[in-house]
Amino acid sequence: MNPTDLAAVIADLGQRARTAARQMASAPTAPKDRALRAAAAAIRREAAALKAANALDLQAARDSGHDAAFVDRLALTDAVIAGMAEGLEQIAALADPVGEISEVKARPSGIQVGRMRVPLGVIGIIYESRPNVTIDAAGLCIKSGNATVLRGGSEAIHSNRALAALIREGLREAGLPEDAVQLIGTTDRAAVGLLIASPQWIDVIVPRGGKSLIERISADARVPVIKHLDGICHVYIDDQADLDQAVRIADNAKTQRYSPCNTMETLLVHEGVAAQVLPRLGRIYADKGVEMRGDTQTQALLQQAGLPVVAATEADWSTEYLAPILSIRVVDGLDQAIDHITRYGSQHTDAIVTQNHPRAMRFIREVDSSSVMINASTRFADGFEYGLGAEIGISTDKLHARGPVGLEGLTSLKWVVFGSGQVRS
Repeated sequence: MNPTDLAAVIADLGQRARTAARQMASAPTAPKDRALRAAAAAIRREAAALKAANALDLQAARDSGHDAAFVDRLALTDAVIAGMAEGLEQIAALADPVGEISEVKARPSGIQVGRMRVPLGVIGIIYESRPNVTIDAAGLCIKSGNATVLRGGSEAIHSNRALAALIREGLREAGLPEDAVQLIGTTDRAAVGLLIASPQWIDVIVPRGGKSLIERISADARVPVIKHLDGICHVYIDDQADLDQAVRIADNAKTQRYSPCNTMETLLVHEGVAAQVLPRLGRIYADKGVEMRGDTQTQALLQQAGLPVVAATEADWSTEYLAPILSIRVVDGLDQAIDHITRYGSQHTDAIVTQNHPRAMRFIREVDSSSVMINASTRFADGFEYGLGAEIGISTDKLHARGPVGLEGLTSLKWVVFGSGQVRS
C-alpha cells in the first residue's frame, strides 16, 4: 500500500472511531455488558475457526525461524480461547466506572461541586505476538465506554482479524457501533507511525510488547502514551524478616514465572541475615536452574555452601533478564537497599520482607515505584490480582495512570456543578 493510501486508511479508521467514541461514552451499562457476553459466546462457538486462523500464523512463525517460546506466545490453544471468553464475562461482571459522580461538596455560594468519571475517548493499542490482547484490550475499552483502534503484530494477523470480527459481532448484537473496535488490517509498519502521530483521532496510545517497540512509540508519538519500559523489580530481605516467609517470597518472586515484567530481577539481603538466608535460597535457585550473579559477599557465602555463582557486573544491576538469571547483593541496611533501588530500579514493583513496621512504612513511602509491597511477592503486581478484573497494561508513568491499568485507568474525571439559579457576585 502506498503512503497516500495508507494515510487515507488510518484517517478513515480514526474518523469512524471518533464517531463511535461519542456513542460509547453515553452508552448505558446494560448494552456494553450484552456486547461483552455476546462476544464471549461467539468466541466459544467459533473456537475451531479461531484455531484454523491461528494455524496460519503459527506455520508462518515456524517458517520464519521463530523459537518455541515465540510460537507458544502466539498459539490459541483451547485453554487460551476459553480464557479469552471467560475474561470478557469477568469484565462484564465488573462495576461500570463511567458516569460515577464523587467528591460532591456544597460551596458557600449554594452550588454543589463534584467530579464525574468519563471515558478517555479513542484508545490506540499497539501490541506484539499475543493475539489474546485483541480480546482483553477491546473488552476493557468497551466496558469503559471508549472506542479503540487495534494494531497487532504482523505475526498474528490472521488470528487478530478473526478475533476482532467476533468482538464487532458482539457490539452489533448489543446495538452498539461496530466501529468502537477496529483492527488495522495491514501489516505495513508505517501504519504505526501514522497512528501515533494522529492526535486528531487518537486520545491515548497503549503499547504492549518489547522494549524496542515501546521506546520507539514513546520517542515518536504525538499522542499521550501509557507505558512501562522495564520491569527491574527488587525484593529486599531485612534483618528483622521472618526468614521462612522471606525464602518463600523470594523463591516465588523469581521462579513462579520468568518472563513477566513483575518477576524479581535483583535480590537484596541485609548483611545481618545473609549467612542464614542466602544458602537456603541458593539451593532452591540452583535446583531450579537459576543462574546467580552476586556481589563479593554473595559469592563468598554461596561458594562456601558449595553453590554455583558468578560475579555480578555493574550492568547486571540494571538488567531485566526475563529469564532464569538473578542478581544478588548484600546490603548494610534499609538505606542502602532504598539507594540501590532508586539508582537501578525501573519504578515498576519492589518489595520488602520485614516484621519491623516502621521500616516497612519507610520503604513504601520512599521507594518511588508504581507498586510497592510489604511481605508479598512482586508477582502480585497484576490487574487481576489487584481486583481490576483485567489490565490493559502497566504504567510506570506518574501522570494519569500508574501501575496496572484497568477500567478506571481508561477513564478521566471532569468537574460537574449543580446549581439552583446561583450567579456569581
